[in-house]
Amino acid sequence: MDDRLGLYDFLYAWARRARRIERRELREFRRWLEQTRNLVHLSALLFVPLLIGVVTLLSNSVQQLSFLLFPPLASGTYTLFANPDSRYATPSRFVAGLTIGALCGWLAVILSSLLLGGTATGQFQVHAGGAALAVFLTGAVTWPLDVEEPSAFSTALLTLLVPSGVLSGYVASVFLASSLVAGVFSVWHDRVYEQRAAFLYESTKGDDHVLVPMRGANPDATAMLAARLAGAHDAGKVVLLDLVESADAAMAERELLDDHRRPAPLRADGGRTTDGRSSDEALSEVEAERAVSSAVTNLEMRAAEIETQVGVPCEVVVAVDGANPAPTVLQIADEVNCDLVAASYEERHGGLSPFVRDLFRGDTDVVVHRSHAGRTRWRRVLVPVRRASDVAHSMLDFACRLAGEAGRISAATCLPSDKNRRQAEEMLADLVDPFGGTIETRVSVGSIESFLAETTGAYDLVIMGASTDRSAASRLISPPTFERIQDLDTDVAIVDRS
Repeated sequence: MDDRLGLYDFLYAWARRARRIERRELREFRRWLEQTRNLVHLSALLFVPLLIGVVTLLSNSVQQLSFLLFPPLASGTYTLFANPDSRYATPSRFVAGLTIGALCGWLAVILSSLLLGGTATGQFQVHAGGAALAVFLTGAVTWPLDVEEPSAFSTALLTLLVPSGVLSGYVASVFLASSLVAGVFSVWHDRVYEQRAAFLYESTKGDDHVLVPMRGANPDATAMLAARLAGAHDAGKVVLLDLVESADAAMAERELLDDHRRPAPLRADGGRTTDGRSSDEALSEVEAERAVSSAVTNLEMRAAEIETQVGVPCEVVVAVDGANPAPTVLQIADEVNCDLVAASYEERHGGLSPFVRDLFRGDTDVVVHRSHAGRTRWRRVLVPVRRASDVAHSMLDFACRLAGEAGRISAATCLPSDKNRRQAEEMLADLVDPFGGTIETRVSVGSIESFLAETTGAYDLVIMGASTDRSAASRLISPPTFERIQDLDTDVAIVDRS
């Protein structure tokens, strides 16, 4: 019996470990897929072979479908999925371009036969004049119709190789096959590519239950920032966490929060209470009760203010901080079902405090807020990014939540020179494309410190990443940006994904 129990425990432990590894790998894959370039390349890798395989299956069943339609169809299909935002990536242009190319090739066959006397001199050989005429006609027709498609020229030339008896069938097969591809692309583009933020970006669906440790320089402003983040979702809520030093104080606050009672007044009865305690003992107890009452009153006032101004439910939780409060905060976040911790910025010796660093090491998303002047509304938000990543998506999502529809959001990146400006502009365009509203993109040449010093006066908040993905050596050589900008006259929010 004991052996069976031991084997069961062993297998159960391995099953749990396998599930943890599977969840971690799926999460890493999901975050890899969040990057637009990766999603596009993976889609092209999957859909192009699949669609060509379907068309091949049809061609094997219908003799009129020529294999010569595959080269232009494959290249055009790859153009659609690999560059979904390019000028060529529209279903109508794709179908019209390939079909017009086939028609022009057909017309070139007829004209070259009548005017040039061009006939094939061997297998897969055509008259040079016919080839030139096919390309000329394709360019002359697609240009004014604004359906220029590189694959159209391939279709026109390949038409010259089709036997004259099946030219009409070839043109029809080009139209039908391209229409099939265009239909699949249209569904993918509208339902997957354009909606990728809704079902791929975890931050746009989560991070709506926010835990706020009420500690640091300005926790009230941080609590309001958390409320505005949570308020962007219908299911959002805020939990204010009061960390106290002792279990007795925590118990007293919890009881007072539950019962909404206030301490009884001090009794003056000749220096003794009814239970025989001295006046000093009674006074000490009443002072402790008053401190508890003051803390509870402050928490309830903050919660009421959040519910009134933002309209998001707000709860209050009390816990003992212990020797290291960060694990306590992360544990409470898990217990009260919060997927985001919003903490006030704390520093030590010019860098992050151990409390904040330990929060970054946890398994819960974290936003650290450095308040400049107690601001509680953020309409103008700047988001500096280094590269496309899941953290960059979270930063932009938070910016959209805080700024609202009437706000102003700017996404920016800094380069050491103009050498890679085009790639930087494309990266920013891919980042902001999935988010609704208008987001300004800026590429600056120079250091991030000088850029922020020059521009942050026009913004209420700067949102930046915590750089936790960098190695210790890299962080030692070049500290994170938020540690190098201590004098900005605006709020700063530091985002870390678990």
